[in-house]
Amino acid sequence: MNKKVEINFESALGDLESIVEELESGDLSLENSLKSFEKGIKLARQCQEKLSQAELQVQKLIEEDGELKTTPLKDV
Repeated sequence: MNKKVEINFESALGDLESIVEELESGDLSLENSLKSFEKGIKLARQCQEKLSQAELQVQKLIEEDGELKTTPLKDV
């Protein structure tokens, strides 16, 4: 059974950063590297999904005269 575990964006991003550090260290075995990589891919997809949901929510909030008005975010 493949259950999708939901965690908040900040936790998922923190876990993903930890996995990247572990992989970059080169101290993991091939098997553990593959398991970590797989977990990282799942976390990255969850983060992307959360960001997409947030973007849709922001677009809904930026309505003007009943029409959706989107404005690009400026690079910080």
